[in-house]
Amino acid sequence: MQATVSRYDGETFSGAVLTDTGIELPFTVHAVSDTPVRHLRVGQRVRIETTGSGAGLAITKLEFGTTL
Repeated sequence: MQATVSRYDGETFSGAVLTDTGIELPFTVHAVSDTPVRHLRVGQRVRIETTGSGAGLAITKLEFGTTL
C-alpha cells in the first residue's frame, strides 16, 4: 500500500502516514527497524505493509518507494 508521511519524530523513529485512501495510520520504531529507513520527512512517499483490518489495522513495515 502507498502512503505519505504525515508526522515523524526522528528521536523515537515513530510517526504516522496518510494512506492514499485517506486513513491516517500511526507507526512505531518496529515498522522501520529492519529496513534501510533512518530518516523520514513529512510529505515523503513510502510503501507500507499492514496486518489486521478496520480499527485493528497496523503497520508492520515501512519502506521508501511508491509501488509494491
